[in-house]
Amino acid sequence: MRFILRQREIVADEWTYLGEELAEGAPLIVPLAELRAEPRWRARPGLLGVRIQPADRIEELLEALPRLELVAVEFPSPGDGRGYSQGRLLRERCRFRGELRAVGAGVKQDQVFLLSRCGFDAIELAPGEDLEAARRALSRYSVAYQPGAAGIALAAQRFPST
Repeated sequence: MRFILRQREIVADEWTYLGEELAEGAPLIVPLAELRAEPRWRARPGLLGVRIQPADRIEELLEALPRLELVAVEFPSPGDGRGYSQGRLLRERCRFRGELRAVGAGVKQDQVFLLSRCGFDAIELAPGEDLEAARRALSRYSVAYQPGAAGIALAAQRFPST
């Protein structure tokens, strides 16, 4: 079972990625390329999410965004910051209010505060990272010099766990 950090809480992840064993009716995350290629995903009953890569353009999601409950943004390495921009664009320009999740080998515990400032409300840490240390890192700073993404952060408690 996979555990994630959602809204400052460590929780079991109920979402399934395409390719993992899928229970009937389980929330499903599909890659953006698959979502675009197969219209059946949008007609699928139940909760649907999409996983985007750093090179994916946010504009490619606009049509599907009202159908999506979750957007998982891939961070392939700690030095690849494109996901921060994607998260901020989703929150501020696209007004996405579903779960925004950081995923991938580049998601480290020392990034969670900055991820939350960009609007991420769920963190799936890279293997070997300490979830409890990541949870504590959200409180590492009490002041930020720049405004956050539309005031949305992990601390907001806006999105209930499903």
